[in-house]
Amino acid sequence: MLNVLMLARMPLMASTYHRLRARRGAFVRGVAATAAALAGMALCTGPAGASTLVIEGAGDGHGVGMSQDGAYGLAIHGASYQAILAHYYTGTTIGQVPAKAVIRVLEGSRVVKVPLERYVRGVVSAEMPSSWPLPALEAQAIASRSYALTSHAGGSRFDVYSDTRSQVYEGVAAETAATNAAVNDTTGQIVLYDGQPAATYFFASSGGMTENIENSFLGSQPEPWLHGVADPYEGKASSWKLSMSFTAAASRLGGLVKGSFRGIEVLARGVSPRIVSAKILGSRGTTPVTGPQLAEAFGLSSTWAYFSVKSGATIKREPDHSGNAPVPSPPASPPASPPASPPAPPAPAPGPQGGAQAPAAAANTSTTGGAAAG
Repeated sequence: MLNVLMLARMPLMASTYHRLRARRGAFVRGVAATAAALAGMALCTGPAGASTLVIEGAGDGHGVGMSQDGAYGLAIHGASYQAILAHYYTGTTIGQVPAKAVIRVLEGSRVVKVPLERYVRGVVSAEMPSSWPLPALEAQAIASRSYALTSHAGGSRFDVYSDTRSQVYEGVAAETAATNAAVNDTTGQIVLYDGQPAATYFFASSGGMTENIENSFLGSQPEPWLHGVADPYEGKASSWKLSMSFTAAASRLGGLVKGSFRGIEVLARGVSPRIVSAKILGSRGTTPVTGPQLAEAFGLSSTWAYFSVKSGATIKREPDHSGNAPVPSPPASPPASPPASPPAPPAPAPGPQGGAQAPAAAANTSTTGGAAAG
């Protein structure tokens, strides 16, 4: 099973990388602190004060596993929870958890033992809006149950944190009739791969495609059920854009800039295409960075980002050596009905390969899952 300290699950990393956005999904599988690749794109060589850095991107969260936005879309188009889980967790099946399973939850400074089903009831309504379609809530229940069983955040002391470092657990106070129905309908069901419980990461919004775990949780090993897949019901709402002066960009990057800030050059992307590695260009040299480092520094919703430089009325897209298209294209109009079976992942883009909700607002973001519902 995956280590809880993987890049997608680190509490501090997730809270900064995913910005604890108030949106709607849950992000079950954070970004561990072992990030080590590089990320970015070339900007321009003009003086800092005269240029503006423009960043365009898509998605909200680490991109590994189940997109809550996508699950919502699949559900409203008729997909069952079984189809939703099969779509996001490649090659998995649904099995049954051992009887009388208990989860050790760290609440403040004390560890509380909570029966698994009671724990899941206190998680689902905190991680996904209770107004969402039942199949989406059922998929969330199974993902949350599977995640809890495969998580070892505290080693031999406890299994999960009660906050955004794992999945948000708010106990009985968070329960609703709709989310409890989803938990009851799926009692004891978990996701299996090759007969073993699978780590079921989830997050808010994919932007149109999920990501291979090794391309997002840098330093982790590839996992066959955590491969990037197309997300047919993501919409333009998952796209985002921000601009800042070169001076502001240099300030956010801090010690990563050698001399005067000159731009960002992307070296490698994943299949989604989230940034894996890049380098920051300075007047006195370059600095290698990872996608998560850039997302943290700039406060981005995800590492699915492209850079441009605006000088006066001219906007120049910066060079990108990943081989992926330089402009994030909004997903095409969704099909009229959900796919009968999960679509195969598209062919990997050239370059190195390692392997936020739906409509309601959320209050915080889980470090391992996604944005927690408000």
